[in-house]
Order: sequence, then structure tokens, then C-alpha cells
Amino acid sequence: MTRPPSSAGVLRTHPDDLVVPAGARWSEVSARLEQILDPAAPADGPAVVVATSGSSGRPKRVRLGAPALRASGEATAAVLGGHGRWVLALPTHHVAGLQVLARSVLAGTVPVALAQGRPFTCAAFVRAVDEAAGRGRRSSAQGRVPLYASLVPTQLHRVLGEGPGAAAAARLDAVLLGGAAAEPDLLARAQAAGVRVVRTYGMSETAGGCVYDGRPLPGVLVRTGPPDDRVRIAGPVLADGYLDDPDLTAASFVVEDGRRWFVTGDRGRLREGRLQILGRLDDLIVTGGHKVEPRDVEAALRTVPQVEDALVVGVPDPEWGQVVAALLVLTGPAAGGAGTDLGRVREALTSTLPRHALPRRLLVGDAIPLLPSGKPDRLRVARLLQEAPT
Repeated sequence: MTRPPSSAGVLRTHPDDLVVPAGARWSEVSARLEQILDPAAPADGPAVVVATSGSSGRPKRVRLGAPALRASGEATAAVLGGHGRWVLALPTHHVAGLQVLARSVLAGTVPVALAQGRPFTCAAFVRAVDEAAGRGRRSSAQGRVPLYASLVPTQLHRVLGEGPGAAAAARLDAVLLGGAAAEPDLLARAQAAGVRVVRTYGMSETAGGCVYDGRPLPGVLVRTGPPDDRVRIAGPVLADGYLDDPDLTAASFVVEDGRRWFVTGDRGRLREGRLQILGRLDDLIVTGGHKVEPRDVEAALRTVPQVEDALVVGVPDPEWGQVVAALLVLTGPAAGGAGTDLGRVREALTSTLPRHALPRRLLVGDAIPLLPSGKPDRLRVARLLQEAPT
């Protein structure tokens, strides 16, 4: 019988836990991962420690036990159509990149990595897919090996922007897309290019993606409810808890109705068994007593001529409590465009958004700042926009 990973928030650790360092390569951690993920290894043996993305502040260290990693990897293979060979395009010290390594161990394959520590480029992605496909052909004696990749939306956007990139992505059996919300236009472009995109939802505390295209993986349970529509997740993929933070472990991993649940920071709703994420609770903007969902404003801003991308945050304001503020990325020269003037942007949005949801601060940048995990760096953008003119 497996002992509980923690008691009253006190996390049990093992002296041989694998703490994944930044930039870890397959050759550096694969042997340890194979030992940890060996089905014959004891359930209370060594585990893997990864850092959260830090999207809500200081990154936290999460302990992922071997049973959680195995359950996640096997469920992923069952949903995608079998174990396969992976293209590694994400940092391995965060859970999405780590899972590429763990899934490769379970599959008995070697991932093909883009250069660690270098910016993601379409050309590097194309080369990696070519190499992965070549290895697959050399393994044809055992039958065709499926090819997969995990990407964040920014990476997929760059891949689809170049013909060779789109063609390379279409050669993959599936692209897992997570880390941030995927816009409908991006998904439509991928479909038109023949790319099979599987939208994933999850976090370090759930061994990565545990909901695919709105459906929980086998063995995973999801529920939402009042008073705040907060998403709760249960199942064999849950982490043991946080290192060095027993209070947070006790508050985040709770037992309800005899089952252990992870309490996320996200709002969502379930419709016919399919989960729709509404946004993070701490991203919700309350301005003048009105609640504003940043995703709704971002989607509206992307319809404004010359606006390619947008990130919306709330910044403190003495009169309104918070005001809606936006960082825009433009498609062409900034001078004279509708996307550069706050008044013109607000006017362009009046037919689609209520007045309280219109941006009151605006900045134009070359790109949306990202965290190392590939998620938008909302805290950095909020700091920039606090200094923006109203």
C-alpha cells in the first residue's frame, strides 16, 4: 500500500531525489529517470523535483513521484495513439520539458532536442523534426514510431509563419499545445496546415497536462463549483507537494470526500464533461466594481487593425481600484496606426466591449515578454504598464 506523500503538509523526501537543473540535457538525466520510472522501483523511492513557471510570482519547487509521472505518461500515450519519439523544444527544468524526457523513457526512445539555452527558431524546429523522422525510419523494423512535440502558442505561431515550419509540424502525429491559452485563429491556421494540435491544460502540480482538448486524461477527475468556479483536480497524476513549504502544500493539496485534490488558481466550467478554462483567479481585473476577464479584452484587441498580439493586465489605480492596461504587438510600422493611440483603440473596441472593459493604459512593444517556460510574463508587463500614461 502506498503511503500518503505528506501529512499535515509535511512533505516526505528521499536523499536520491532528482532535482532537475536548468538546461539539463537528456544525456545528463536519462539514466536517473530510467531508475526512478522503473515499474519495479518502490512507490516511496526517489522522485523528480521541478520548478513551477513562476507566472504568479516566485517559482515553487514541486516534488513529482514516479507513480504520478508514469500515470501521466501512460495516459498520454493512450490518448495520442501510442508511445513515440519526441521533439524537445521546451526547458527541461520545467514540467512540460521534463515530461518529454519522462515520456521518452517510458517509450524507450531518445528525444531530439533543439539547442538548450538558445532562442527557439523555426529553422531549428525543422531540423529537429527531420532528425526525429529519420530516426523513425531507421526503427521501421519494429513498425512506425509516432512523432510528437510539445510547444507553447508563441512557438507554434512562429512555426506556422514559415512554410518549412508548417510542413514540419504537419509531419508530426500530434503537437501538444499548452502553457497559455491558444487563440482560435492560431488553431484554425494549424488545422489549415494539416497540423494535429491537442490543447493541454495542467501544471507542475499535476505532472503537466492532465486535460486534453477539454477531456481529462484516463484516471483524472476534474470539478469546479461555487463560490469562484475554481478548478480542482484529482487522480494518480498529482504531485506529492511543495519542497520547503508545508503550509502551501496543506492548503493546495486537500482531501475532500475521501479523495485527494489539487486546488488550482484557475476558474473554469464543465459542460458535458468538457472543461473550459475561464482564466486565472488572480488575473481577473476588478475596475470600479466591475469584473473584467483579460482574455476577452485580448481577443477584442486582436481584431483591431494592425494589432498582431496583446496582453492585458490590471494595474492599481487610486480612483478605480484597478484599470485595464494593455501591451500590444503590431504587425507593421507603428507610426500613425490605430494600434498606437489609446483613444483610437478604445473607439475601435466600443462595439465589442463594455465601457468598463476598455483599456485605460497602453504600451506598444516588439513582443510579449515570456517566462523561461514559454508562458507570458504578466508580472513584468504589469510593471511596465504601471508607468504607462493614462
